[in-house]
Amino acid sequence: RCEAYRIMLSMSGPRTTTSSSPNKPANPPSFYKFDAGALPDELFHADVPAATWLGPAAGVTTTAGPDGFPSNSLNVLTPITRDVDLERICGIALYMLGNVLPFVLPGLAAAALVYGPARMVLYALLAYFGVLYVITHWIFSGYFRRKYRKAGTVGTPPLLTDDMRANQFLYTERNIQKYLCTQYVWPASLNRPRMADGPVIFSVIPHGVAPLGITAYPLWSKLWNDRLCRWTAAPVVLRIPIVGLFMRKVGYVPAKTSHILDVLTKREENVGIILDGIAGMFQARKDEEAAYVTKRKGIVKIALRAGVPIVPVYAFGHTAAWTVVVDPFGILEALSNRCGASLSPFFGRFGWFLGPPRRIPTAVCLGDPIRCPRVEDGEPTQALIDEYHGKMLEGYRRVFDTHKAAYGWADKELHFV
Repeated sequence: RCEAYRIMLSMSGPRTTTSSSPNKPANPPSFYKFDAGALPDELFHADVPAATWLGPAAGVTTTAGPDGFPSNSLNVLTPITRDVDLERICGIALYMLGNVLPFVLPGLAAAALVYGPARMVLYALLAYFGVLYVITHWIFSGYFRRKYRKAGTVGTPPLLTDDMRANQFLYTERNIQKYLCTQYVWPASLNRPRMADGPVIFSVIPHGVAPLGITAYPLWSKLWNDRLCRWTAAPVVLRIPIVGLFMRKVGYVPAKTSHILDVLTKREENVGIILDGIAGMFQARKDEEAAYVTKRKGIVKIALRAGVPIVPVYAFGHTAAWTVVVDPFGILEALSNRCGASLSPFFGRFGWFLGPPRRIPTAVCLGDPIRCPRVEDGEPTQALIDEYHGKMLEGYRRVFDTHKAAYGWADKELHFV
């Protein structure tokens, strides 16, 4: 079936939403949109080329002119099958709990030794985790590996392997794309083959409780160039049992300068970073979007040392997926920032404490690349860092303002903290 798609691909290009007269050639597209959730399952495969994903046979790529896509076209929630819905409800709940348990279990276990109610909470928490684990790994894991393998998707290994590119095609990440109806939008300046010459830094905001819009991992390693994209995470997160192993196997590296430079300059691979990090989840506002980025200049310094472009990315929907409980004294925020992991309570779908996100459409919109010159000798000057940091912030604002109406947020403004 994949071969049939390749044959059909040669017949025409991506679908377009722009218009032209019969006697006049169509204007070249200004923007491209890829509907990741609607990609046919048989094409979710490491060996399928990007041209097939983007071609007309796949039917998931459209284009638009300079004004972008129509209002409310990026926030459409499409129905999904019951099995995908249930797997993501349980799977994400397990993942979120797995991020929290290592930080609360030691204290809770100590309290349980001397305080009866704490013992009951501990038993309940462990039972809750156990039920989610059994459902996710003993029922859904085998079911979806068989389902996607039958559809021709071989990127669903029974266990994580040493092949990071194949690991990025796990069924869990495929189901997230469907659950969130994830769409990706980018300008013509990023379209293939413009970014093929070298690695790229994808710098994403906002973080939210969990930046699930980035978890279509194969897209970052395929759509704009063929280089593996490695995402960054706080070192403490990569040491969490099970969760940390999974993240390392799909390519995550510690969010440290030395590791990022190694990926960019020695491996010559892409890097993805959530710029506002854990601090970003505490910036939720009702009438505006806020991003904690005014002091985040380290990634600019890295880009100047490596001489690679930064692509500003805004992920619409990240801040609406969960409701975060923020204490008025900022204690939980300070502790979370110190630990590099969220310690603040949050509620998701059905009002579920530490549960799965609401089914909110997610639109991941990329801006024009910011071409950073390589500083050959010594360190970049602070003036140069400030200059390109300002360009990055302007890139965020431009991509937000360009696509906010298409997401249904025409009246919202982006505020930098």
